[in-house]
Amino acid sequence: MKKKVVVGMSGGVDSSVAAYLLKEQGYDVIGITMRMSPDDPNFAENEGGCCSLSAVEDARRVCDRLEIPFYVLNFKDLFKEKVIDYFVDEYMAGKTPNPCIACNKHLKFDALLQKARGIGAEYVATGHYAKIEEKDGRMLLIKSDDDRKDQTYALYNFTQDQLAHTLMPCGKYTKDKIREIAKEIGLAVHNKKDSEEICFIPDNNHGRFIIEEVPGKVKLGNFVDKEGNILGKHKGIVYYTIGQRKGLGLALGRPVFVTGINAKKNEVVIGSEDEIFKTGLIAKDVNFIPFNELKEELNVTAKVRYSAKPSEATLYPESNGRVKVIFKDKQRAITKGQSVVFYDGNIVVGGGIIEKIL
Repeated sequence: MKKKVVVGMSGGVDSSVAAYLLKEQGYDVIGITMRMSPDDPNFAENEGGCCSLSAVEDARRVCDRLEIPFYVLNFKDLFKEKVIDYFVDEYMAGKTPNPCIACNKHLKFDALLQKARGIGAEYVATGHYAKIEEKDGRMLLIKSDDDRKDQTYALYNFTQDQLAHTLMPCGKYTKDKIREIAKEIGLAVHNKKDSEEICFIPDNNHGRFIIEEVPGKVKLGNFVDKEGNILGKHKGIVYYTIGQRKGLGLALGRPVFVTGINAKKNEVVIGSEDEIFKTGLIAKDVNFIPFNELKEELNVTAKVRYSAKPSEATLYPESNGRVKVIFKDKQRAITKGQSVVFYDGNIVVGGGIIEKIL
């Protein structure tokens, strides 16, 4: 009897080819698109978004082409709670969250897996560029063969049970090869551009989005230096992030950068570029994959944002499950609310949310 797998269909080329590859491997494949979009006409018309109306229709056409069943499931309420509300709350607290990581943790590999099991499926699958392997009785998350497209930074929250019931067939291919396969089998999405913006903010203006979500709560405030001297007015802390230089509207006669955000005082701290280079951090909500908890110091490579290259670092266990991360070399713009992710070569050791900058 064929093993049943639910493929999360975004309407893009990666998830479409993932469904094809799994069908070719002999799985009983079901395509499901998670309906997560807000009731917003601007969102519905968003061409690039991974869960817009156009994406739903693209996914439907792919499933028709592959001759597999297709369903749309409503996850709007959970998405609002776990992703949108979290996103807004973190920005209002002076942090810079990563909504894709929250979505992967709570929806794609938790809620969707529960739904899949409810209809008798053994696995969920996505088009992510990553690999899952078993070694010595432990499930491991491995970087994609295509290092340029590797998505493990956003996937560090996997539990052992989730890894054991997740498939990521695209991880063994380059992006170019995935597009080539899509073209060969006649999928119209073979040349569809990748979605790069936040899916629920079609115009990529997160400040406008937050103001609409919490009317009247985003306030004008002061730009200050590290001594507290007022340098000018900002338009609301949600518009700024650590390391930002553009869009400050300050003419101080020298290059200046955002070096800190104080939500309680509604202040944005400005300084020189060397002030945004730091050597360490404290991470909370830490998840480890090759083992359950960190009991002693551990040398790893780590990165503090999706686009960064991993740098040498040492992990130290702290109280309450937190971890201290000390880098060999200073890192640019370590930012509260972002994730730090740890690696041992190509193996994902784990990750957590940056809580404090050292």
